[in-house]
Amino acid sequence: MATGKLALIIGPSGVGKSVILKKLRESHPEFHFPRSATTRPRRPKEGDELYRFVTNEEFARLKKEKKLLESAVVHGGASYGTLIDEIVPPIEQGKIVVREVDVQGFESIRKHPLFSGSSATYRLQSIFILPENKEQLLAHITKRAPMEKDELTRRIQSMERELAYAELCDATVRNREGKLTETIREVEELLKN
Repeated sequence: MATGKLALIIGPSGVGKSVILKKLRESHPEFHFPRSATTRPRRPKEGDELYRFVTNEEFARLKKEKKLLESAVVHGGASYGTLIDEIVPPIEQGKIVVREVDVQGFESIRKHPLFSGSSATYRLQSIFILPENKEQLLAHITKRAPMEKDELTRRIQSMERELAYAELCDATVRNREGKLTETIREVEELLKN
């Protein structure tokens, strides 16, 4: 088995996953942060660091040829997927590959033959980022963008569903308000094990 591993960072929307990943990118050039394939249009001044921009036809071909570990259609109708060729080569080079996924992506990857069971080819680690409490998470979500009552209800139900996945992960880290440095240190410790 390769010495590298795939580490998944999971957690509900608004918990701070992207901030944690941004800090890890800045502090750990030795880690590999794979790009996603996406069919969404490139934004102004957006480079190729985070995404491999593909057409709907290319995305369908990647899926058919089993070149994606997981994929999903996200709000707005754009497809996103985790590219195997962005994950496996770095693991084989002994690197820690750090990837943020939603709970559906986590489900797909943890059941993928490359990462599941006693005969898994590669090591998988899952870290769930928990909010300090549900109130904090709701405050973050509503501060981001005002929303209608129906949308808020949908978000709360989604948050409850997502939080249930914490017990399926290898580790949990609580992201407390004003304690980002400690949260990142905890995630770093887990990644290095």
